[in-house]
Amino acid sequence: MKKNLFLLMLLAITSAAYSQKFGYVNTQELLVSMPEVKAADNELETYQKQLLTIGQGKVAEFETEYKKYAEDAQKGILSQVQIQAKEAELAQKQEEIQKYEVEVQSQLAAKREELYKPILDKVKMTIETYGKENGYTMIFDSSAGAILHATETDNLINALKAKLGVQ
Repeated sequence: MKKNLFLLMLLAITSAAYSQKFGYVNTQELLVSMPEVKAADNELETYQKQLLTIGQGKVAEFETEYKKYAEDAQKGILSQVQIQAKEAELAQKQEEIQKYEVEVQSQLAAKREELYKPILDKVKMTIETYGKENGYTMIFDSSAGAILHATETDNLINALKAKLGVQ
């Protein structure tokens, strides 16, 4: 009786294990193939160039003022009080440039989030929908290196590209 119960439980566990369906996809490869990502990359690059142009203008203005100050100080045109005032003014401008550099990084991160979030949400939703429609228990992301072994027949990249309408 115990032997039969054990065999029955072993059979149930084995059949449950075989009924699970697993797949994997390289999300980085999937994203690179999407035209939306290419468009977002271009928009982000344009935005970055605009911000850098503004920063370069600030640096050029600072350099011009510094050169004039250095020339005037070397010629002895400026008094000690004027030298101190000009140095304080230049230090403040240099600090503003550094603050702008930090601000640019923050603005780029926010713009990147704004552009890529809808795309990433779309891919995530598509993977979840595909998994449910096709009976997958789990779908792994191979771009994260989380898979030790997977058969090529379970690679879902082509099916998900088709579902997203990309080539």
